[in-house]
Amino acid sequence: MKAMILAAGVGSRLDPLTRNVPKPMVPILNRPVMEYLIELLKKHGFTEIMVNLHYLGDHIREYFGDGSRFGVRIEWSVEDQLWGDAGSLKRVEDFFRDETFLVIGGDDLTDMDLTRLVKTHHEKKALATIALSLVDDPSEYGIVLMNEESRITRFLEKPKGEVIFSNTANTGVYVFSPEIFELIPHGVFYLFGKQVFPLLLDQKMPLYGHLTAAYWKDVGNLKIYQQTHRDVLQGRVNVDMGLHELRKYVWVGDNVEIDPTAEIGYPVAIGSNSRILAGAKVLENTVIGKDCAVEEGATVQDSILWDGSVVMRHTHLERCVVGRECKVKTDAAIFDGIIVNPLRAC
Repeated sequence: MKAMILAAGVGSRLDPLTRNVPKPMVPILNRPVMEYLIELLKKHGFTEIMVNLHYLGDHIREYFGDGSRFGVRIEWSVEDQLWGDAGSLKRVEDFFRDETFLVIGGDDLTDMDLTRLVKTHHEKKALATIALSLVDDPSEYGIVLMNEESRITRFLEKPKGEVIFSNTANTGVYVFSPEIFELIPHGVFYLFGKQVFPLLLDQKMPLYGHLTAAYWKDVGNLKIYQQTHRDVLQGRVNVDMGLHELRKYVWVGDNVEIDPTAEIGYPVAIGSNSRILAGAKVLENTVIGKDCAVEEGATVQDSILWDGSVVMRHTHLERCVVGRECKVKTDAAIFDGIIVNPLRAC
């Protein structure tokens, strides 16, 4: 089966983390979020994957290559400008030809049963099927109403205030029959939420919803990005961390050095080749990247350190994200910070 990963966006809601890193390459537990997506797609039989690229696309392409390292085949659609999700799909129409296919966002973390989603699509004889999830704040998503047969009867993109009529949200995971291309014009910016789905409803075409209780998060803003790490550490999502369990709720990579006087709380994950030095504290809900160091007497709590970062002596970090290869200066106390200056003391 074939799928498309949407990976062209700028990721402005994660700024400044995405100034030098495209959103699909933002790490979750020290691996790009898009890597988890590819593993999920492969698990459910989607082995031919199209990925569109625009913002910092070379970073994505260099990491994933032709996909063979991950057991899939990846083709790339490089865009000279942003075309919208539906417009980007239209540009690669020939890739999908005459079979049902799936579209998913490149910054999603989910353990959704994609096989069941496709089955629903076929059972309903749908033209389009949207995977749906119940959310606390519907204003950030498209919301829907369905009838007793799961046919969507109303759809509204990112509602505000009194127009919020549902907390059943569009996850941005779609299954389409190839006839969908007939509804998308070529060479224009076009969106599923604002144009394609309203058109389907207006023309009374078969648009269905598939409500899932599976884990799903769009890691597109800092708050959700941090919460997603806590969720993975606390076992709320079924993904492979790529680490081994040193003790209950403490995972480490290869060649990790932990001084006997250091304190390691839980849940905590520490990437390969990292060092936790004398008297340091790595406390709950913390993820340490690869090739990192937490120096003598430093404390890191409820924070995320990207690869190659260093927390220098007697520094306290809490609820922070530290970017790649960043050194956080000695004797600092930082709360709720984003630290991204590379290769220099921050």
